[in-house]
Amino acid sequence: MTQAPQFFSPEPGQPRLAFLSRAGAVGPGLFWLGGYRSDMRGSKATFVDGFAAERGKPCLRFDYSGHGESDGEFTDGTIGLWADQACQIFRALTQGPQIVIGSSMGGWIALLLARALARLGETSRLAGMILIAPAPDFSEELIWPNLPDPVRQTLARDGVWRDEQNVFTREFFEDGRRNAVLGGEVRTGCPVRILQGMKDESVPWRHGLKLLEHLAADPATLTLIRDGDHRLCRAQDLELLREALAQMDGGAAR
Repeated sequence: MTQAPQFFSPEPGQPRLAFLSRAGAVGPGLFWLGGYRSDMRGSKATFVDGFAAERGKPCLRFDYSGHGESDGEFTDGTIGLWADQACQIFRALTQGPQIVIGSSMGGWIALLLARALARLGETSRLAGMILIAPAPDFSEELIWPNLPDPVRQTLARDGVWRDEQNVFTREFFEDGRRNAVLGGEVRTGCPVRILQGMKDESVPWRHGLKLLEHLAADPATLTLIRDGDHRLCRAQDLELLREALAQMDGGAAR
């Protein structure tokens, strides 16, 4: 039976965020951050929840506004807004140290979450991070350089551009620049594991290497999967995720 979502309202007038929560007595908990236009019921998110169930651990998954079962329009969303939602739901609905698992855009959101928690003096809430094909700064570094001039002109004039598969807003790119993390040293205050496919056509593996170079002060490792694509959801990919979760859980402070 499919579990019905619960809803969290960050502030009056803001979209309700759908979430799935698993209770558990064994810490640290697991906190899932999904990718761009993905949702909390995807294969990797479900796998993480299954790992939590096996170990009696709490696990929380949610959908950003405009994604999955949450309220709101996708075109109103920005990296900064979604990162703020992640911070609010993290602080309101989780307790104690958490292992944060971020996939694709969720990797960028995870780094912004770490930045926000540091400003609040709550870095101890992070027991570790597992970043799957992380895409920090992807709007500026991976999408914008490849947009044809007519698309850029439409964004400048109308504020939005769409075709049958994609929709981009001017504010999405401007906000992405304001929330860039790769301009200097990236600090999380916790161990970081990066899983990256070398056949990833959305986030090149060298982007993962670039992130590793910026994580100079954190204990961080990068695992390159020679035949892995962006989704990393094959059985062998999920086994690597299981190993990363087990190692992070075993090394996390109780």
